[in-house]
Amino acid sequence: MMKRTFAISILLFAALALNAQVLDPVTWSFRSEKTGENTFELVMTAELEKSWHLYAMDIEPGGPIPTSFTFEPGPGFTLSGKTVEVTKPEVKFDNSFSMNIGMHSDRAEFRQKITVTGSPVTVKGYVTFMSCDDKQCLPSKDIEFALELKGGAASPAGTNNATGSEVPALATAETTSGFAQLTTSDIPADTTVQQSETIQGETTQIAAGKEKKGFLKFFLLSMLAGLAGVLTPCVFPMIPMTVAFFSQGSEKKGSAIGKALIFGLSIILLYSSLGIIVSLTSAGAGFANTLSTHWIPNLLFFLLFLVFAASFFGAFEIVMPTKWVSSSDSKVDRGGALAAFFLGLTTVLVSFSCTGPIVGALLVEAASGDVLRPTIGMFGFGLAFALPFTLFALFPSWMNKMPKSGGWLNSVKVVLGFIMLAFSLKFASVVDTVYGLGILSRDIYLAIWIVLFFLMGLYLMGKIKFSHDSDVPHIGVFRLVLIIASFTFAVYLVPGLFGAPLTRISSLLPPRETSGFNLIKAISENRGGGTAVTTTDGSAICGTPKYSDFLHFEYGLQGYFDLEEGLACAKQLNKPVLVDFKGHACANCKEMDARVWSDPVVQQRIRDNFVLVGLYIDDRTKLPDNEIYVSKVDGKEKKTLGKKNEDIEISMFKTNSMPLYAILDLNGNPLIETRGTDFDIQAYIDWLDRGVEAFGNR
Repeated sequence: MMKRTFAISILLFAALALNAQVLDPVTWSFRSEKTGENTFELVMTAELEKSWHLYAMDIEPGGPIPTSFTFEPGPGFTLSGKTVEVTKPEVKFDNSFSMNIGMHSDRAEFRQKITVTGSPVTVKGYVTFMSCDDKQCLPSKDIEFALELKGGAASPAGTNNATGSEVPALATAETTSGFAQLTTSDIPADTTVQQSETIQGETTQIAAGKEKKGFLKFFLLSMLAGLAGVLTPCVFPMIPMTVAFFSQGSEKKGSAIGKALIFGLSIILLYSSLGIIVSLTSAGAGFANTLSTHWIPNLLFFLLFLVFAASFFGAFEIVMPTKWVSSSDSKVDRGGALAAFFLGLTTVLVSFSCTGPIVGALLVEAASGDVLRPTIGMFGFGLAFALPFTLFALFPSWMNKMPKSGGWLNSVKVVLGFIMLAFSLKFASVVDTVYGLGILSRDIYLAIWIVLFFLMGLYLMGKIKFSHDSDVPHIGVFRLVLIIASFTFAVYLVPGLFGAPLTRISSLLPPRETSGFNLIKAISENRGGGTAVTTTDGSAICGTPKYSDFLHFEYGLQGYFDLEEGLACAKQLNKPVLVDFKGHACANCKEMDARVWSDPVVQQRIRDNFVLVGLYIDDRTKLPDNEIYVSKVDGKEKKTLGKKNEDIEISMFKTNSMPLYAILDLNGNPLIETRGTDFDIQAYIDWLDRGVEAFGNR
């Protein structure tokens, strides 16, 4: 038996030595180009191995870590503008993050303009980036660089280590044609990347389809917003007046049709122009990321949505300057095609008190995503807004079938106010979550939403009235549908107060760990005793895990976030250790949680047979001074929890990929081969069972 175990161990570690490696698929080079007297461009270039990708600079909150450049301030130079992403990223839909994400493959170039005020000048900084392939992700890296600019040209003061180490190795380069090209060391020849061409192709095809679907969905949403704008009290009554303009006089029918078309196209052009302006101003590097995460724009959007909601509730009206409206209206009397254009402009200006909040909300949503979204959104809004006016102008007889103006128009406006008030909390939540204020927790957020949609249902029933509302003598079919939808949604939110994930709207809600009350966790703590923490299904862990105040497992699983603690508990319970090397911004980690760990059989296997340890590779939590150490792998200090966990993974398995699953014995030795991204649930269960069997046969 002893010989057999020894032979298996030899084969296992031989396989690990052959297949595992520290992956470094991204090679960085840095150079400078002289663009004028005292002006330069710093050129940062990333070369990627086949099948690997690098994330873009503009990533929405909740996504992977974006590529960013940090320049150390120093004398003799100033930065001109922001770092520009020269290589346009390819945008794909990522199922793990449920969002469109920009990424670079093969090669990516970034540039930063700089003005030199002294000579010589050394510009230092570092690039932060994260890379993934279709099977695994690597933790984020900080690569330092230094460039010396002198004599009107650039000469290298230093460069990075192309293998991705944190501290760069110095190098030299020849200066030619006014700029210096910095080269980096080669990636080790034994570095290999596991890939599946079939899976990769399928993933690309699905992602492309999802991307198109995302734009189409937003376009349709924008059209729906445009139709909602038409059904407001300051827009709907304008339709008959507009039709009267095209029907007056004894003009030829063809002329009236031409004017009607010009009128409709004018409205579309005006709204689309607004979208184009936002698209152009949001095209700069880092704009979307700043807009999505910084406290200033999010606080402004929160206050703006509150103002919009108050306007829809009838507190006041948001109107364009009277001078603009009068000037546009005076030109309508001149007649001809130009009059049709100015009538469209007048319609847009007059209706702004109702459409302004809708347009503003749409632009805020659009500007935080792809730069094309504002233009697409405003085109869809303008198309839907202009369509009823144009159709009624072309076919005046349809006016007889149109519902008359009445109190229902104000009801549309008030309902939009409730919805806008609910969505304002999304921006307040971003500020609270990103900066760790702890004010707007998940349960408070949901409680406000429940009250808002319950009140909206009561309003539609006529139980609540605002100053401009009329009586509701009876409830129509459409109003009844809205009442049912409002109360149903309010009831759907209630389980979220007790820890339910509410996966259908999770992107709009604060993280579950911010909830002040979690029923599953409360039951677990109340039933626990002694030194063990007992879960609802009877499994146990030993004591309160370190870092459990901000780290957690999904699906009610209990475990540790420190390997030493996990091994100590494993010895006490005589169970093998299941280690999950993961990351907060790891797409494949989230995908494995959603598609494999969500399976009840997998969860039961983990609860019954293992002590679970989750090691976050990209966590930035600072280690206590007494826990900072120098790694035996690379000789560098490990000051954060993520760097410590990465060092553990490299030391044990010669790789730093995420996710990586390992089953260890009581001494921390691997029992069977490690496992990466694989969505075959049965294969994962079989792997867990083999680990338990190996633990029993040790």
